[in-house]
Amino acid sequence: MSNTLSSSRKKTQILVGTALFTAIVAVLQFAGAFIRFGTFSISLVLMPIVVGAAMFGVMSGAWLGFVFGAVVLISGDAAPFMAISVWGTVITVLAKGTLCGLASGLAYKLLEKHKYWAVLAASVVCPIVNTGVFLIGCRLFFFETITEWANGESVLHYMIVGLVGLNFVFELLVNLVLNPIIVRLIDIGKKTRKVSAA
Repeated sequence: MSNTLSSSRKKTQILVGTALFTAIVAVLQFAGAFIRFGTFSISLVLMPIVVGAAMFGVMSGAWLGFVFGAVVLISGDAAPFMAISVWGTVITVLAKGTLCGLASGLAYKLLEKHKYWAVLAASVVCPIVNTGVFLIGCRLFFFETITEWANGESVLHYMIVGLVGLNFVFELLVNLVLNPIIVRLIDIGKKTRKVSAA
C-alpha cells in the first residue's frame, strides 16, 4: 500500500512540476519573442527545459520542448517560414523543440550519477539539437527560398551565420553561464521532492 501511495505521490509531483515548467516555458518564449539577435528571436526557454528534463525525466523534457515549439508557432516568430511552407514550418518547429528537450533529458539521465557533468551535457546538447534540427528543416523544406535569400553567397554559410549564428552562440552561452544555477535549481527541486515524499 505504501509503495502505491509513494508511486502515486511521485507521479503527482512530476505532473505538477511539469505543469509549472510548462507555464515558465510559455511565458519566457513569449517574452523572448521581443529580443532579437539577427533574423529571429532568441530562445530564453532552453534553461527551464534542461531543468525540467533533469528534475522530472526525459518525457517531461520532450513535453517542455514541444510546448516551446508550439509557442513559437503561436507567437508568429516563425512567420517568415510559414509564408513558404506551413507544414514544413510546423514540422520543423515542433520537431526541434521536442527533440531538444528529449535529447537534453537523455543526456542528463545518461550521466546522472555525475551531476555536474550531467547538467553540463544537457545544457550543451539542448541548443545544439535545437539549432541542428532547425538547419535540417531549412535544408528539407526551405532550401530554394533560402538560396534566394543568400543572394549569391554560400547557402550553407548564410544558414549558419545569417540564420542561426548569433542566436545559437547566445543560447549556448546563456546555458553555460547559468550552469551553476541550473545545478542548484535541480538540487533544490530534488530535495523538495524528497521532503514532500517523506
